[in-house]
Amino acid sequence: MIRGKRESRATRATGGVSMLVGVASAVALTGAAFFTVQQATCADPGTYIRHADHVELVGGCVDGSELPARDGGDDSDRTHEQGKGFYRP
Repeated sequence: MIRGKRESRATRATGGVSMLVGVASAVALTGAAFFTVQQATCADPGTYIRHADHVELVGGCVDGSELPARDGGDDSDRTHEQGKGFYRP
């Protein structure tokens, strides 16, 4: 049995629905991003000070006691050379 050529309206509707869902998701994620940025206010963003062998963040909104402690291991797993422009905060 050969069926006649008929355009299915479901394909057009499915394409429109998927596009609408994609646009709605993008709008929702953009709104969430703007809301997050507005809530994350900081009066003192801090500054980076370069020392001879490291860079230090002075000021800022993050308290050092809130950060996880470093394990104190050596950096022997690093394979790159520390050049003049390499910062390791």
